[in-house]
Amino acid sequence: MSVDGVLETTDVVICGCGPTGALLSAYLGRMGVHNIVLEREPDITTDPRGIALDDDGIRFLQGLGLYDSIYTKIGTSMGRFKFVGGTTCDMHSRPIVEMDYNTTTGVTGHVGFIGHKQPVLESQIRSTMSSFCSLRCNSTVVQLDEDEEWTYCTYHDSDGEHKVRARFFVGADGKTGYTRKQYLEPRGVILERFHEAFYEETWVALNWRITIPTPRSHPSFPQRKAGYSPEQVYDLFFPPEFRFLCNPDRPAVCGRFGLPTDRLWRFEYLIQKDEDGYAMAEPEAMRSIVYPYLTHKGSRYKLAEDVQFPQDCIKVLRCRPFTFSSRTCNMWTKGRVILCGDAAHVFPPFGGQGIASGFRDAISLSWRLAMLCRYQPTKENHHQVLKSWYEERKQQLALSLATTVSNGRMVCETHSLKIFLRDWYVWFIQLIPSWRRQLQHGRRKDALVRYKHSDGMPFIPELNGGLYLPQVYCRTMEDEILFTDDAIYGPYRSLFRLFVYLKDTSELPSINDTLQDIETWSRGEFSPSTVPIIVENTTTDPSNPTNPTNVFQIATAEEFSNSPLCNNRPKPLVYDPLLLRNKIQGKYVIVRMDRFIYASCANEKQLKRAVQSMLDYLHGEIRSSCRL
Repeated sequence: MSVDGVLETTDVVICGCGPTGALLSAYLGRMGVHNIVLEREPDITTDPRGIALDDDGIRFLQGLGLYDSIYTKIGTSMGRFKFVGGTTCDMHSRPIVEMDYNTTTGVTGHVGFIGHKQPVLESQIRSTMSSFCSLRCNSTVVQLDEDEEWTYCTYHDSDGEHKVRARFFVGADGKTGYTRKQYLEPRGVILERFHEAFYEETWVALNWRITIPTPRSHPSFPQRKAGYSPEQVYDLFFPPEFRFLCNPDRPAVCGRFGLPTDRLWRFEYLIQKDEDGYAMAEPEAMRSIVYPYLTHKGSRYKLAEDVQFPQDCIKVLRCRPFTFSSRTCNMWTKGRVILCGDAAHVFPPFGGQGIASGFRDAISLSWRLAMLCRYQPTKENHHQVLKSWYEERKQQLALSLATTVSNGRMVCETHSLKIFLRDWYVWFIQLIPSWRRQLQHGRRKDALVRYKHSDGMPFIPELNGGLYLPQVYCRTMEDEILFTDDAIYGPYRSLFRLFVYLKDTSELPSINDTLQDIETWSRGEFSPSTVPIIVENTTTDPSNPTNPTNVFQIATAEEFSNSPLCNNRPKPLVYDPLLLRNKIQGKYVIVRMDRFIYASCANEKQLKRAVQSMLDYLHGEIRSSCRL
């Protein structure tokens, strides 16, 4: 960063350091892009808001080097999702359907969801912000201007007023933040209904911290007479599986989050149309709704009296109403000002997609901003680049929103005939083994997103571009187990990566000449020494001096399960080691930093053409298309 007179200058200013803003800053820093993050709060908010993060989100944390912290500091696999029907307020009723997000690895190699503690998540992301990132807390944006080349931001902190100039200004300050509400809305950027999957309701969200009743603290607790230990009591009243309570009288969702030792519990319940959300969040109203789920029939334990979990073992951390909706802005950029995360779109609470979608915004935006700042600082190419960014993201957003709203409709259905049809349909499809497996595994193997191409989008559709890159497990020749992203995305600052996929190490000599020439073709973007080679089988000695040393072999589920990477997480019982080969459909694969394929090439000729197309895009030499 530099100071131009009294006006500080940087590449990117980010307004807001929640999960989305922090992740964007961290990825920009990894690409060598100077950025300043302005956060109005003095410290990380201690209230856990979002609690679920899907496998894409876990993958992007992995990309920041945070994998070791995911299951030791941030959260725990959420395991099974149980959809429970009926009006009996019994969380242990037989579920309509059960989805297992524990042991299936989907397309990312990770569990389906973790239940995280958001303050810890944010703290961990901030820890990866490098020297290229300047976080300034207690800083409130009060004015924003721009011209054709720069944005100009004025902000206040405890030392007074400051001004900073940046190539781009990113609003990651939420749905009520300054960027959209005060700057972009007067310029025609509005939050619209997502018509294909619209949802809007008010819910109360509460967080509890639980203390286990022990013989010393509660010597007369009834379940002790039935021989239950304190841990068993906790599991009975606050079961580890996440539940969608499809109660037509009052739909709700509940489950654990954070580390097991945190003993944190989330319960959310719907507010009816004629009710006031704040009144229904008051302690007496809250207890009347939640405590029936925490009161068990004594007959279940062969006791004469019913058993209620002790109220003095529950500490209420939060209980307040929120209005959830499915909306997205008509455009996410205007000039050099950009929206991402909740500032650009909002989600209902039924799919754990709020933070994950902000992460997808951030990682896909980060490399584009790095490209514009590094390769095209004087070109007026940013309008098309940023437009193609949010048009891509809106395609994926539509899928996420549709799934989320579908889950919501299943949970919130109140019409008796529709409930009957829903339950009958779910029962019927589970009679067919293949459909039952798909349903119970959450359709994770079908989750590969493929973007539909339009002018300006940075991928080559004819070469399998626009497909989300699967991730599997691999191992080095020293038998260290890795994720394939760890092999493909190293500490290099190039915005595109190239890797080679081979069925056997006997093919290594045939690619040597191509790799030796790749540095010249790519104008230094790729180097033969940094191109990873992923192989399925090793029938020749890969350590031979005539062979490349950066060779990685596809690993099995058993090898992963026995490695440190599987500590504190479930073993991957449903895993396809050939998923990467079957989906990429090529030998030479160019991938973007957001884990989407740019081009998958079968031979050297296709690779040369794809590399030239990539270079044209990087340097802004073509404006409309990446087709060959």
